[in-house]
Amino acid sequence: MTESVRLTAWVHGHVQGVGFRWWTRSRALELGLTGYASNQPDGRVLVVAQGPRAACERLLALLRDGSTPGSVEKVVADFTESGEPMSGFRER
Repeated sequence: MTESVRLTAWVHGHVQGVGFRWWTRSRALELGLTGYASNQPDGRVLVVAQGPRAACERLLALLRDGSTPGSVEKVVADFTESGEPMSGFRER
């Protein structure tokens, strides 16, 4: 059985108003993850993704690899146990 986890990632940089949440949603859905990407008042984007650990790790690598819309300066991330089930992946 594949371990299911929750990834919480705070993405810093120029990541609002550039299609970043849409891009993140597309990658997460391709990886079979559920969750959301949400703009924060301080300019960061909060990404919460849930699913198999390998898929969450791949999403984190994509967030950090420099091919995202905008300009990512850093990503602060944490893995925890899966929380309450989520459906789909939304932009908030």
